[in-house]
Amino acid sequence: MAGEQIRLTQLATASGCAAKLGPRNLARALARLVPTSDPRLLVGPETLDDAAAIRLSDDLALLFTADFITPLVDDPMQWGRIAATNAISDIYAMGGRPLAALNLVCWSNCLPVEMLGDVLAGGAAAAAAAECLVVGGHTIEDKEPKYGMAVVGTAHPDRILRNQGARPGDLLYLTKPLGTGIITTAIKAGLASAQEIEAAVLSMTTLNRAASEAAIAAGARALTDVTGFGLAGHLTEMLGPAAGLGVELSAHALPLLPGVREQMNQGMIPAGAYRNRDAYRQRVAVAEGTPGDLEMLLYDPQTSGGLLAAIPPESAGRFESEASQRGVNIHRIGQFTESGSIFVVR
Repeated sequence: MAGEQIRLTQLATASGCAAKLGPRNLARALARLVPTSDPRLLVGPETLDDAAAIRLSDDLALLFTADFITPLVDDPMQWGRIAATNAISDIYAMGGRPLAALNLVCWSNCLPVEMLGDVLAGGAAAAAAAECLVVGGHTIEDKEPKYGMAVVGTAHPDRILRNQGARPGDLLYLTKPLGTGIITTAIKAGLASAQEIEAAVLSMTTLNRAASEAAIAAGARALTDVTGFGLAGHLTEMLGPAAGLGVELSAHALPLLPGVREQMNQGMIPAGAYRNRDAYRQRVAVAEGTPGDLEMLLYDPQTSGGLLAAIPPESAGRFESEASQRGVNIHRIGQFTESGSIFVVR
C-alpha cells in the first residue's frame, strides 16, 4: 500500500458501531452468564446498562466500560477521536466522570505504523478534552483495523443514572441528531458530500459531558446513550421487560444529520439497521401516514450518538436552560406513557 492513498473505510466489513454483534445473538450469548450476587456490584450486565458500577465506599463507586469500533471515516485521526469519544460516552451516560483509559488496538502489518500513531493521537485528544488520562493499552495484529478504549470513571453510589427508571409522563429528550449509520455507509460507498461528512464527524466527536451535566442538574430519572442498537433498541432497554411503560415518539421531532433522508433514498442503509429492526420491531407501533424512512431511522445504528434523557415534566424548563447554558442543542422527541410500546406518531 506504500504510495497509495489508503481508505480506512474500505478495510472494514461494517462501519463503527454498525459492526456490533446483533442484539438477538448477543442476548443468546449473555443468557449463559450467571448473575453476580456480590453486594459491591451496583450495576451489572442484567439491564444492558452503559457501564458496570462497583461500590468502593459509601460515597464512591467505580464505573468501567469498554468499546472499540472499526473505521467509519478515512481520516485516521478523526477515527481515533470518534472511537475515544464513543467509549468515554458510556461513563457520561451513567452520570459519572471519566478518570482513565486504556487503548484497545487491532492493527494490520500491511498498514503504516505512522497511521496508527495518528489514530492514537486522535484518541488522546478526545481523552484530554474529557480530562481522562490515557495510561496504556494493548495491541494485537488483525486484518481488519479496530480501535477503542477501556474506560474507568467515578460517581457517587446514590447518584448513578441507569437506563431504566423513567415514569409515565416523563419527557424524552435526545441530545444529538440521528443518522450516523446512514452517513458512514455513504462515506464507505464514496457518496457522502463534504458537508455531510463534516456534520457527522462534528457530532461524533462532540463529548456527551455537557449533556450529562445538564441532565444531572435537572434531575433526570433515566439516562443512556444511543449507539449500535439504534434509537428503538436503546429505548426498548429504557422501557425494560415490564408491560407498563411505553413511549410516544414524534417522528417529525427526530433531529437528523444533513443529507440523511437523501442518502436513505439512495439505499445507504447499513445491514445493522435491518438486524435492529428484526430484533425490536415487535415493540414498535407506527401510526398510519408516518414516512417509511423516518420509521427506518429508529433502527439506524449510531456511533457516538447523543444521550436519551427521561426528564420529569416539572424539570423540563430547567433541563432546557441548563443545556442551553452549556451550548447543547437538545430535542424533545416524545413522552413516556403506560402503553408498553414505542408508538411513533407523525
